[in-house]
Amino acid sequence: MKRIAFALTVLTAAAIAVAPTASAAPNFDELRQENLNKGAVNFDELRRENLEKDAVVEVYAAVNFDELRQENLDKGAVDFDELRRENLEKDALA
Repeated sequence: MKRIAFALTVLTAAAIAVAPTASAAPNFDELRQENLNKGAVNFDELRRENLEKDAVVEVYAAVNFDELRQENLDKGAVDFDELRRENLEKDALA
């Protein structure tokens, strides 16, 4: 019986402690607008500008990963496809 009473007391105390913070949740949209009015950086605008820049750059700077991979293999880089095949063969035999 003491355990139940103690548990109820703890739950009541926790509910009392949490109740004021739950009802006082800030309005983040309102705070954001106030900050923008004060001259804060508009990250949404910066993000749009960067996405537009990236879209233009992607058209001109498309990376050919197959070509880069072949260049690396020619330079002596580890051939992970070959290692993968060897490991698969070892697993098949085991």
